[in-house]
Amino acid sequence: MKPRHFLTLLDLSSAELEQLLGRAIELKAMHRRGAAHIPLRQRTMAMIFEKSSTRTRVSFEAGMSQLGGSSLFLSPRDTHLGRGEPIEDTARVMSRMVDVIVIRAYEHEMVVRFAEHSRVPVINALTDLYHPCQLLADIQTYVEARGPIAGRTAAWIGDGNNVCNSWINAARRFGFKLIIATPAGYEPVADIVATASDCVTLTHDPRAAAQGADIVITDTWASMGQEDEKAQRLKDFSGYMVDSKLMRLAHKDAVFMHCLPAYRGYEVDAAVIDGPQSVVWDEAENRLHAQKALLEFLLAPTGACREH
Repeated sequence: MKPRHFLTLLDLSSAELEQLLGRAIELKAMHRRGAAHIPLRQRTMAMIFEKSSTRTRVSFEAGMSQLGGSSLFLSPRDTHLGRGEPIEDTARVMSRMVDVIVIRAYEHEMVVRFAEHSRVPVINALTDLYHPCQLLADIQTYVEARGPIAGRTAAWIGDGNNVCNSWINAARRFGFKLIIATPAGYEPVADIVATASDCVTLTHDPRAAAQGADIVITDTWASMGQEDEKAQRLKDFSGYMVDSKLMRLAHKDAVFMHCLPAYRGYEVDAAVIDGPQSVVWDEAENRLHAQKALLEFLLAPTGACREH
């Protein structure tokens, strides 16, 4: 039987995602009361990271340890991947030795090719096209803070990047409206937008996007690999900072989200990210709990709800 992979949110049905996030909330409560839960004993997770990481690496390693398993971390200098050995061969070999493989890569196609030749589940921990694990944490955070997200309105302000693409997929799966405000030329991938035309709207006006929104989200204007574009991007994104004036246009009960790292004074004002509407730190913590639920879903689909 072929393994289940998690390369985008669309790899899971709406019902599966709802179940997974409910489980993440349960696992969070269990963790906080110190309940032992080790369904992944003697399981091994390999992590291949072409891009550096703080939250993703810590949350996956800590999560696997808390579930009773072990982790192997491989940077580009630690493998033959990208240095002559075909991706397919690396996938065939590694998947005979470990139980799940987490990949953080530049090209999304690389992760797709790897998954096609893997015997075990492959998890996309970020590519240039998607960041689905971040969205698990984001949706969990909103549910905890305000309840079901279905029927709500989210406003994305800034670059139409990989996280934005995953917010589009989330709108499809969870049934909310997404308004995306970007400068001209920085819109999300057109093909991804086209699949969600019933729930996604594009604009170049951040004020229009924020008006009445239940969630306001932004991200850094220059992601990894775009450092050479930083000066131009700072000019192009002038007027797209999420500040208190912009937040006042949103619903009075709106929350602010950012996947981090954040650059105060650029994409977000300090008064917002450090203010009472920010759920950024809960959002960051929930990477741990949502990914634990994902690992459990992929590796221990039966009997996972028992505490040990």
